[in-house]
Amino acid sequence: MRGMPLPYWRLSAFYLCFFAVLGGLAPYWGPYLKAQGFSSLEIGLLIAILHGTKIIAPNIWGWIADRSGHRMWVVRLGAFVALLSFAGVLLGSQFWWLALVMTVFSFFWNAALPQFEANTMNHLGSAAHTYGRIRLWGSVGFIIAVLAFGELIDRHGVEILPWLILLAFLGLYAAAQVSPEAPQRHHSRAAEPILRVLFRPEVSGFLLACFLLQASHGPYYAFFSIYLEGHGYRSSMIGLLWAVGVVAEIGLFLLMHRLLPRFGPRLLFLLAVVLTVLRWILIGAMPANLSVLLFAQCLHAASFGVYHAVGIHLVNRFFVGRNQGRGQALYSSITFGAGVAVGSLGAGLLWDRVGGSMTFYLAALTAVLSLLCAHWALRREETSATASV
Repeated sequence: MRGMPLPYWRLSAFYLCFFAVLGGLAPYWGPYLKAQGFSSLEIGLLIAILHGTKIIAPNIWGWIADRSGHRMWVVRLGAFVALLSFAGVLLGSQFWWLALVMTVFSFFWNAALPQFEANTMNHLGSAAHTYGRIRLWGSVGFIIAVLAFGELIDRHGVEILPWLILLAFLGLYAAAQVSPEAPQRHHSRAAEPILRVLFRPEVSGFLLACFLLQASHGPYYAFFSIYLEGHGYRSSMIGLLWAVGVVAEIGLFLLMHRLLPRFGPRLLFLLAVVLTVLRWILIGAMPANLSVLLFAQCLHAASFGVYHAVGIHLVNRFFVGRNQGRGQALYSSITFGAGVAVGSLGAGLLWDRVGGSMTFYLAALTAVLSLLCAHWALRREETSATASV
């Protein structure tokens, strides 16, 4: 790291723009689809497509990047095609057309981040614990988007949303062009077959815990904004509530380089899951109480910030050398892909049947299952790490 200056701002710019796109999609895409006349089940299906492409896309592109050694080529291609294909939203609003557009743009958009994560970790090298200082700019981009987009939607209507997201995609493409490729890092364990790594009990157990935790986020990503609209919140206030969570996440990322070495991944991950359970219970129980919602949103620092920082750290430890890109892709596809897709689809099926509050209570139960898996898997991981010293 000392021999080559870290391109901090160019790496940070990519995270800022990538999560600015998410800052348009996560809070406002559900209300946009509702305004187009779609049912809760159709909204759940379309949100599931958005996350479901992460099941396949990152693994295909991860294999290509690991074989070619050119991660940034994959990132740049993904950003370019995502920009072009998302413009299809402007051409029609029929369910099957939007399903096709969302499949294509998310297939390429979701290809970019795992390879950029691997590229960032290669730039950081032995200073991997400082990852949060770069990743926090993604949180900044998200906050800027949710606040600005919410205000603009209140003024001009939700129909402006696709244009705002296209602008964020344009920034993402520009950032991908200027972000440099890091030299590949090779390790002695690089030749170990990836399936052998994947089926170690501590690895598969940890990924199952991540899957369940992200499945518990399905109702949040698909219906939280609609849930708040139903309790009388305006778009600008909804954006503010999303932003509060991400501000808390930024604070966490700034501290993570100290917390991780001090407390270790197991304790931090278990604490994150416990606080996630509390978060869903509070949202389900008291949606009309703004103070409670603000506190629940502050818990995003744990349910995403701690979770993701520990996840990237452990995946980077489990999957090394030529497995690195596919390891990051597997983590993304199993958790943010399959996990959120299953959770979103489940929320779409349940929302009109049992109501929003009960759906969030069931999300809390799913997070409890994640806690049990994580307790077992990370205890095995600690034992294995101690034995190998």
